[in-house]
Amino acid sequence: MGLTIGVDIGGTKIAAGVVDEAGKILETSTVATPPTPEGVVDAIADAVRTVGAGSGAEAVGIGAAGYVDDKRATVLFAPNIKWRREALKDKVEQRVGMPVVVENDANAAAWGEYRFGAGQGHDDVVCITLGTGLGGGIIIAGRLYRGRFGVAGEFGHIRMVPDGLLCGCGSQGCWEQYASGRALVRYAQQRATASPDQAGVLLGLGDGTPEGIEGRHISQAARQGDAVAVDSFRELARWAGAGLADLASLFDPSAFIVGGGVSDEGDLVLEPIRKSFRRWLVGSRYRPHAQVLAAQLGGRAGLVGAADLARQG
Repeated sequence: MGLTIGVDIGGTKIAAGVVDEAGKILETSTVATPPTPEGVVDAIADAVRTVGAGSGAEAVGIGAAGYVDDKRATVLFAPNIKWRREALKDKVEQRVGMPVVVENDANAAAWGEYRFGAGQGHDDVVCITLGTGLGGGIIIAGRLYRGRFGVAGEFGHIRMVPDGLLCGCGSQGCWEQYASGRALVRYAQQRATASPDQAGVLLGLGDGTPEGIEGRHISQAARQGDAVAVDSFRELARWAGAGLADLASLFDPSAFIVGGGVSDEGDLVLEPIRKSFRRWLVGSRYRPHAQVLAAQLGGRAGLVGAADLARQG
């Protein structure tokens, strides 16, 4: 199969792109994300028709945040769009007249990195995305591992702390409550409240109060050496690395790929993650260590990965 179309569904926009066999995006189209579940379906179809007009694309891959069934057809549960057993494949196929594959967005991003990004040269890869929450994807022996029911890789909801912080999923102590963009903001706000004299740069970038601190402020302040901002990144990295050590005990990959907005800070966060990973890895002194790599495709990974998964059929 030649050209395919990848779709990435975001909270504010839906992006579609025509992708070739080398993972290159040839054409893109973006539409606003509607407020209703049925409106999202129509918007996906509109974006696909717009970008695919005259392209010769043969199939569509959709990356959706949520639980996707083992047939890659139905979104069982998507909290942000409020899809419940949404027959997305059938509805989009009826509108665009092409075969459609639906995949979890983190799985799609993991596949994109494996095929065309940081995972090239590795057959066993585990990806985590440190964004607003924490997502993941698993590649075993060159194949995307989805689990029997299609919902493997939901790493963000591994319980790291019994009776810990309440998570949006309804459980407590989930990993994403300690290693995510939301967690980073919480760490910074708490530390700025306790030690405002060490957070001068950070507070100055917001409205002067700990409550006004946002993720972008923490990144800017850390690059300027603000002690609270740097320490907040280290705390996030400590939890992220500890979780990777646990995943190494489960999957023993040759590489971990760290993506998502938090990872854009490069070695500011990746080096502490590597240090924490080595610290918590069982038998660390006696076993080979997986590489901990930065994702390379950025925000394109999900779109490119979804398009390639559609190509695989």
